Amino acid sequence: MQHLVSTTLFVILFTTAYGQQIGGRTAGMAYASSCIQDEWSLFNNVAGLASLEQATATSAYDAKPRLEGANRSAVAIVLPTKIGVLGAGALHFGDKFYNEQLLLVGFSNQLGLASLGATINYIQYTALGFGTKAILTISAGGIAELSKSISIGAYILNINQPLLSEIEDEKVPTRLSLGIGIIPTKKVLLSTEISKEIDHNATFKTGMEYKATKKFSTRTGFSLYPNNIFFGIGFTQSKLSINYAYQYALTGLGESHQASLTYKWKER
Repeated sequence: MQHLVSTTLFVILFTTAYGQQIGGRTAGMAYASSCIQDEWSLFNNVAGLASLEQATATSAYDAKPRLEGANRSAVAIVLPTKIGVLGAGALHFGDKFYNEQLLLVGFSNQLGLASLGATINYIQYTALGFGTKAILTISAGGIAELSKSISIGAYILNINQPLLSEIEDEKVPTRLSLGIGIIPTKKVLLSTEISKEIDHNATFKTGMEYKATKKFSTRTGFSLYPNNIFFGIGFTQSKLSINYAYQYALTGLGESHQASLTYKWKER
């Protein structure tokens, strides 16, 4: 029973605070992902895929030592084409008591100074004793470059807000995120974001990435409501990159460790 209660508590926080967001680089920056442009934009602000120039395959694993059964894993592949960037991915969360399976496909394209993108998401919820529920949702986002050093981004997860339970009139939460990205120097990226769901407090996130060398980066960040602190490092060698992120929840839910591995090959 204690295990089930702990997992259920995390499910609530997971859904309202971070949803499907994942990726070692993004996690190290407190998931302030509105203006971050990399392969994990497929799960965050899909508009960020538009800047990718190489075919990319990536995977991630997010471990929660204090919350057995609340681990996550994800894989994705991104393919630049002549008309834009295509992406497909899958995410698994949970255990035999409660789990979520996410399959998504997305497309993003650069239109002048702005990039726009959208995803179609197939989500399957399974709860022990309650059966399985499968739904389709749509998410969309955009990033506009105001200058070489300032950009703004916004995205909406689950725009159509499908019904989960007719008995309780429970719907998949729709979340709007708005953020700003600032590059004060060639080595520093600052990212700040505010996210809001209709029935929950707004979540504030801010993160920083420092490129110490061409191959090595360090990251940090924090979020409010829920309150968390984040740290991360990244290493890139030729076509391969490895990112690690540490998250500590000040609400008592403990720490988490996330690692992602990315391989890039063919140019656009």
